[in-house]
Amino acid sequence: MAGAYPEPPKLNKLLEISQSLPQLPWYALRVKGRHEKSVAKALRDQGYAEFLPLYTSTSQWSDRVRVVEVPLFPGYLFCRFDWKEPLPVLRTPGVIDVVKLGRLPHAVDEGEIAALHIAVSSGLLLQPWPFLKEGQQVVIQEGPLRNVEGYLAEIRGDRKLILSITLLQRSVAVCVERAWVRPLVA
Repeated sequence: MAGAYPEPPKLNKLLEISQSLPQLPWYALRVKGRHEKSVAKALRDQGYAEFLPLYTSTSQWSDRVRVVEVPLFPGYLFCRFDWKEPLPVLRTPGVIDVVKLGRLPHAVDEGEIAALHIAVSSGLLLQPWPFLKEGQQVVIQEGPLRNVEGYLAEIRGDRKLILSITLLQRSVAVCVERAWVRPLVA
């Protein structure tokens, strides 16, 4: 059914608009667990631009099922502010700290925030997902090779991964569904 969904804004257009305006950078804030929404509201009430990406999840309770919106990145949200004057943001109840690279706060790339805005507003199903990179040790959690460990050799498109698995002192490449694989936690 072509045309059933409106086309989401183009990432390049959003970047062009956001880069033409003189704006403060986005920073990721670490906040108390389960306080993300209240911190976002408090920052908004103080006049800050904040962004808390949410996704829809179902919670099963003993007597009912409930659909709730939960943070895509639990314990984090994004805020625009001047790093030279961070105290009002850091004093906001529930804010723990600004995410830093070394000792300095690390601004989040405008393109990444724009892409997150597009993904969240698209209406498509979103959910948190483990970050995978080539060379990483992984474990297959589903399918016929369940519980087999290997190394991620290649990422093919959106759905397939090529894993290198050691069997009988030999390496074997196998193509599996991305949903079957999780990072191996040491």
